[in-house]
Amino acid sequence: MNFDFLNQINFSLIIIQAPVILLSLTVHEYFHGWTANKLGDPTAKNLGRLTLNPIAHLDVLGTILMFVVGFGWAKPVPIDARNFKEPRKGTLLVAIAGPLSNLATAVVAGIILQPMIPKVLTGEIAPGSIDSLIVIILALAMVYGIALAVFNMIPIPPLDGSRVMYAILPDKYLYPYSRFEPYGVIFLFGLFIFGGGIFRYLLYPLSYISLLFSGYDFSTLWGIVYHLIQ
Repeated sequence: MNFDFLNQINFSLIIIQAPVILLSLTVHEYFHGWTANKLGDPTAKNLGRLTLNPIAHLDVLGTILMFVVGFGWAKPVPIDARNFKEPRKGTLLVAIAGPLSNLATAVVAGIILQPMIPKVLTGEIAPGSIDSLIVIILALAMVYGIALAVFNMIPIPPLDGSRVMYAILPDKYLYPYSRFEPYGVIFLFGLFIFGGGIFRYLLYPLSYISLLFSGYDFSTLWGIVYHLIQ
């Protein structure tokens, strides 16, 4: 059996990626549950989902895809919209809480990262140093924060964008839309396998937001990560 493909895997990067991805997914789902609880729905809290323990939130397929393609999802936090004073408004606020938490993380990472990147480009921060590790972690935190926020707003179940659709669609469209939900994951997986080119269009908003937060686009940040991880 040929295991040459293992030579192409950057295990150092995976070791650093793992906690960043787990933290990004955990923060995302925690703020769904936290927002729901604040709005009067304790469902997530009662089911043990109002926690920063990543194990409670992991979805196997969604997590694997985060490593493979940079986009993915966690296990959706359950809510009961009947507990909200305004069910549609509550559903909408809970749905956007996760992506907003990731954007907030990306903003903080970008602000800290911005003055450090010129030092990488001039060689002042070299591969193998403590500062280079900090840069890599911050860059990944920003990249994955933006990616999670943008990707999860796609209106395909189980992504947050589908919950936004439930909140804003007229009543007559809710049932037809709900019939699509059981097939959402299959549809997403099919897109990853057969329609990968579609996700290239996500790189445009990702790069724009990355440029806005840090002063550097998506590809530049990945280039810096790969340079420092050597």
